[in-house]
Amino acid sequence: MRILHTSDWHLGRSFHGEDLLAAQAAFVDHLVETVEAEQVDLVVVSGDVYDRALPSVDAVALADDAFTRLAASRARVVITSGNHDSARRLGFSSRLVDAAGVHLRTDAGRVEEPVLLEDEHGPVAVYGIPYLDPDVLKQRWDLPRRSHHAALAEAVRRIRDDLATRPTGTRSVVLAHAFVAGGLPSESERDIAVGGISVVPLELFDGIDYTALGHLHGRATLSDSVRYSGSPVAYSFSEAGHVKGSWLVDLDARGLAGTRFVEAPVARPLAVLKGSLEELLLDARHEVHVASWVQATLTDDTRPVRAMERLRARFPHALSLRFDPAGGERPRDRPATFGKSAHEVSLDFVRHVRGAPATPEESDLLGTALECCSEDPDLVAGLDAVVSG
Repeated sequence: MRILHTSDWHLGRSFHGEDLLAAQAAFVDHLVETVEAEQVDLVVVSGDVYDRALPSVDAVALADDAFTRLAASRARVVITSGNHDSARRLGFSSRLVDAAGVHLRTDAGRVEEPVLLEDEHGPVAVYGIPYLDPDVLKQRWDLPRRSHHAALAEAVRRIRDDLATRPTGTRSVVLAHAFVAGGLPSESERDIAVGGISVVPLELFDGIDYTALGHLHGRATLSDSVRYSGSPVAYSFSEAGHVKGSWLVDLDARGLAGTRFVEAPVARPLAVLKGSLEELLLDARHEVHVASWVQATLTDDTRPVRAMERLRARFPHALSLRFDPAGGERPRDRPATFGKSAHEVSLDFVRHVRGAPATPEESDLLGTALECCSEDPDLVAGLDAVVSG
């Protein structure tokens, strides 16, 4: 049996204000093409189909398109909910759509109910563990403590109990949306810590033929049989070095027979650049990043004027600008405001943030802006009095 493991689609998510729906749609096209090209029998999606509990209309339409196309493919599909999804909304009509070969597993109470498949070697039991909220399940499952470890351990115990009733030789696949020890987080995952603890031990999945993990956005091999596929699209600049895609997993009569990573298309690469503004604008080595989404960290001692505007003249898709002076950020005393006009305070602010005074043109502009705050000169004078007091 051949399995395609993916997760963390986060449909509807943007990237520093840029719409990613086209990139996500391109991944869906790639996924469906891979199912046919690689003769995939089962697609597993380990949570975070959507980026929010109330997804946009466009995100729902893309998910509907993805599920419909996968249902019409040669593969069966098992999907679980993640911590970004609304389990109730994603799982709506799950019993009805089971008949179409798309199996939504969003109810913690059904973790021990497998989707059963057959190949020439016998049965394969596929168990979907949605994201488990310890606060919700502690009393419901009579957990010994309020933790992700306790909740996931109980879910796996129920799965093992069910597996013990299955015919000898039944192979097992488990989907889980969790932070498992050995995975590396990025800046784009939502913190799921409870009581300061979110990590669960890898040993929980011992004996399972393949565990398809979701939640962390970087692909990772925690053991031969326990892996993160990562997100199919980058959602933060901390993922600039990631290779995005899905795992192809083969099962034979004995269990796991092999894995191979299938890279996903890249709509636009990421580049994380650092240097003075002049270096970033003139260095020929950066020419390869002209079409990339760029995060730039400027090392100039003084913050350059119109830095983002000038940066975008070379890198039209620059999205993030940071400052890290080569000598380190110099401590600056907070400028005093007592006895100063609003105009003087605004000029002090520019000097404090930039490390250099405003130009005469900027000073005039600030003065005009303050005057335009009110047509009543008495109110402007009153603002000066408030600042001075």
